[in-house]
Amino acid sequence: MVAFGKKLKERQLEEWQGYYINYKLMKKKVKQYAQQMEVGTQDRRHVLKDFSRMLDNQIEKIVLFLLEQQGLLASRIAKLDERLDALQEEPEISQITELREAYRAAGQDLLRLLYFVEINAIGLRKILKKFDKRFGYRFTDYYVKTRANHPYSQLQQVFKHVGIGAVVGAISRNLHELQDRQGRSYLSIYDQPVIPLQDPVVDSIKAAVDRLSNSTNFLNFLAQHALIMQEELPAPIEEQVDDSNYHFMSLILNLANTFLYMVNTYIVVPTADDYSMSLGAAATVCGIVIGAMAVAQVFSSVYFSAWSNRSYFRPLIFSSVALFLGNTLYALAYDLQSLWVLLIGRLCCGLGSARAVNRRYISDCVPLKIRMQASAGFVSASALGMACGPALAGLLQTKFKIYKLTFNQNTLPGWVMAVAWLIYLIWLCISFREPPRENEENAPQESNQVQNDTLENGLHQPLLITSLEKPSDEDDDPEVDDSEEAPEESRLPVTSFGAAYRLLTPSVKVQLLIYFMLKYAMEVLLSESSVVTTYYFRWSTSSVAIFLACLGLTVLPVNIFVGSYISNMFEDRQILLVSEILVLIGILLSFNVIIPYSVVQYVGSGLIMFVSAEVLEGVNLALLSRVMSSRLSRGTYNGGLLSTEAGTIARVIADGTITLAGYLGRSMLLNVTLIPSLFICVVSIVATCYTYNSLY
Repeated sequence: MVAFGKKLKERQLEEWQGYYINYKLMKKKVKQYAQQMEVGTQDRRHVLKDFSRMLDNQIEKIVLFLLEQQGLLASRIAKLDERLDALQEEPEISQITELREAYRAAGQDLLRLLYFVEINAIGLRKILKKFDKRFGYRFTDYYVKTRANHPYSQLQQVFKHVGIGAVVGAISRNLHELQDRQGRSYLSIYDQPVIPLQDPVVDSIKAAVDRLSNSTNFLNFLAQHALIMQEELPAPIEEQVDDSNYHFMSLILNLANTFLYMVNTYIVVPTADDYSMSLGAAATVCGIVIGAMAVAQVFSSVYFSAWSNRSYFRPLIFSSVALFLGNTLYALAYDLQSLWVLLIGRLCCGLGSARAVNRRYISDCVPLKIRMQASAGFVSASALGMACGPALAGLLQTKFKIYKLTFNQNTLPGWVMAVAWLIYLIWLCISFREPPRENEENAPQESNQVQNDTLENGLHQPLLITSLEKPSDEDDDPEVDDSEEAPEESRLPVTSFGAAYRLLTPSVKVQLLIYFMLKYAMEVLLSESSVVTTYYFRWSTSSVAIFLACLGLTVLPVNIFVGSYISNMFEDRQILLVSEILVLIGILLSFNVIIPYSVVQYVGSGLIMFVSAEVLEGVNLALLSRVMSSRLSRGTYNGGLLSTEAGTIARVIADGTITLAGYLGRSMLLNVTLIPSLFICVVSIVATCYTYNSLY
């Protein structure tokens, strides 16, 4: 990979070269400090004082230049305002058009200034992380606390960027007046705050300002669940993506595919044990029935990810057909009295998992200004589908026959989903528009860096963030010099799982282990719920469906609370560790060690485990998107695929564990399946503590 310092230099504007952070000098200074401390010529206190002074000088240089440029923009806009006032009395179309273009040109210069701030923010963040890593000292915490809270803080100029906000407001307000009514509008943006200004310059400015935000929010937190990754440095203005690839109805179809697939996954959970018994198998065979879909998804994720390099429409067509056939076979298995037909049907459903295509469409074809909303929509559709699946199963409590086909609580989920996928297929053929695109595998240049994956995650963090960053190769090896040339091949997407695995740092492996753990624990809870509650509490199918639906409905409220409040109060790594501990507590409380086993104990422990796992998933994927190599942000074997495979394999193992534990009897099922969850959770907590202690 190209060293960060080299990439930083490539993104700098030539006329502003002297005002950027001198990352290369500061990196060499950190190396010099380390050598001096090794031979004993410098002590820690002197190093901290000298490095603090150097940082202060760099930030002062940046801030003074920023204020100077803001002043020039303000003077320029003031002159344009005078021309606008003159036009109010004698409006002329040609002059209005000329004035609008002048405001847009000022907006383009403001956009360049925002990129200047953003690139310097990333550079400061990286050099602070390098210093902490080299000396094992939390210098970042000290520096932010002492500088950011001071009344004369220069950091606050970049944190709050108040002056920039005023310039943004002036440009937006005046462009609004010049827009639809050619300067004769009697309403301003303040009279119509809910109506956005449809201007590409203002949209680009707003997106750049959002990336400089000092806090997260619910939409950002929710979007992180999608794990749509991105490159770290912002792209220059000329590299912004053309919105012509975007088609609203095609996005809706991708979100509908996500929703229907999650409904399809969980609609069989409340009745899978009864269906297995009706075909002559044990109730615990429900683990294989539910897990068959995940088994097929392990393979389908790979070929769908590769297929999406060339097309989006054809994979979605294949997905719909496979799911239609799979659900039909699932429903027919009852009348055919064949467990094999049932399993083949579920395997076909898994082969139709197009979530990799849905993610890829959002990252490649949705404009940057609404990509965070689309990513949040992807997660919301998944959560809604997870809740609707069991709820729908609870409503299908009827029985009748048409000719020789039986329709009951076991077969109706299959028939209903088959009809749903048939309707979706027709809608897809009518409304989907295939976007034009280049083959990423043959385009190593960085033309797709902006639209490739979640711009929301990496750059919405504070200027001087103390949580984990996405390391480049240069960070992992402090001796690498920024002037070194990296081979062109090192910038290409990886072409195999082996190559992807070699790019994983220890911190990334820990994040994937955490993801594996939480998916395993959640799958055990959900898949065995019908068997466990029937054995201990004699719950009906409707009761199981209500319980599972209530669990699914907690996803969005919990994310609202965490994204809006908790994530603004604590660091991601703190939330991560606390969530892991709460999952562990939920697992421990779930064990049947007190007789009789009560509904309150089962529901309470399950709720603690599920909610904590949901919080953990969001925070974990947010961190994962920042610590994963940028080479995994595109191509077939990308970071989203790796996380999907880790989660899917966890689900397969969990469902297999349920079936194997069934041979010991239903009385042993609960405790036996919880033991692996407990072990993996403890290992992940230990790995998390060890990794963070070594980095901080």
